[in-house]
Amino acid sequence: MNDTDAHAKVLMLRRSVACLIYGLLGFIPIVGFGFSVAALRISGLARKAERQFWNAARPQRLLGVTAAAVSMILWSFILILVVWEIVNK
Repeated sequence: MNDTDAHAKVLMLRRSVACLIYGLLGFIPIVGFGFSVAALRISGLARKAERQFWNAARPQRLLGVTAAAVSMILWSFILILVVWEIVNK
């Protein structure tokens, strides 16, 4: 194992934890949708590295993706309800 492999593993672990953090921040009103999109993008980058290396932080990445998906659905539903109310007044 050389330095570039070690760097790639550390980066993958950091991205997995960042995915969890951004996924949970996705539940913040108004700005949460952006955090959810960022969590999904970061998860994709970490998942790409998982093809080559074992990811000890995989459960954190999966929890982050789940939180991001749930929060995106929640905020999309709320946005649809708000727009529906405005249109039907």
